[in-house]
Amino acid sequence: MEIHRYEKIWFGVAVLLIVAFIGTVAYGAVGAGIEMVDDDGGTIDPNNLSDHERFGDTGVHQVGDGEFEVNMIAVHPSFIPNDIEIPEGSTVTFYMTASDVTHGFNIAGTNVNSMIIPGQITEITVEFDESGTYGFVCHEYCGSLHHEMEGQIQVVPEDEFGGDA
Repeated sequence: MEIHRYEKIWFGVAVLLIVAFIGTVAYGAVGAGIEMVDDDGGTIDPNNLSDHERFGDTGVHQVGDGEFEVNMIAVHPSFIPNDIEIPEGSTVTFYMTASDVTHGFNIAGTNVNSMIIPGQITEITVEFDESGTYGFVCHEYCGSLHHEMEGQIQVVPEDEFGGDA
């Protein structure tokens, strides 16, 4: 039985496409620096957030020269805090948790995109090298007012920074 030349060509093209798709998925899973949400940040009782040392004091805190921490709670339909100001050139570590349902956290114009899960502390570190306004939103549907869950990060020149650092 002889296989026609065109069948061999189409078979080769199909095998190449399958290998390319597998390679793309493998790169996206391990090569692009994407990490899954886990409990490395710790766990917490979502019913007693105000008793926790980190989430009893939400907001922006300077922890070093050009280093800040943001303690944030996602609770339908808002983020606490939802307006953040930091100086440009800062490294910011966000510690986030939710008190009610699963929320999302996406900072527009960056590659920051994570889930905020009740009972877990999500930890994300971001460098803000350029001044400007960066909006953030909840990207996981969380209820009827989901579309109102937003906030902004104001990255200002260092000499204009007036935070409580």
